Amino acid sequence: QLELVESGGGVVQAGDSLRLSCTASGRSFRRYLLGWFRQAPGKDREFVAAVSSSGDSTSYADSVKGRFTISRDNAKDTMLLQMNLTKPEDTAVYYCAAGNPSGQPTELYEYAYWGQGTQVTVSS
Repeated sequence: QLELVESGGGVVQAGDSLRLSCTASGRSFRRYLLGWFRQAPGKDREFVAAVSSSGDSTSYADSVKGRFTISRDNAKDTMLLQMNLTKPEDTAVYYCAAGNPSGQPTELYEYAYWGQGTQVTVSS
């Protein structure tokens, strides 16, 4: 079993930066594909970013490309999401997830483990 805990959410103004963290405990963290997803009120959960098990490969949704950066530190069982140039449409609950290292990083079904989420609110 792998347990994931997000932190770092909060309220910021548009254009500000925010950094989310995901800390894992339990089974070997470094084996897994890791991803960030978000869910705004009344909308489906959507892909934000993913990083491969080694950290060598990353993927981003078009809506965040160039503004957000995903990274991982396998020695510390931690994953980060650096959010720059935030927009009101980034407002959502952000979830970290771990899953199939050979899977499609943008697909929810590839991820077996999920955190409880952290709220990010960007005011205009």
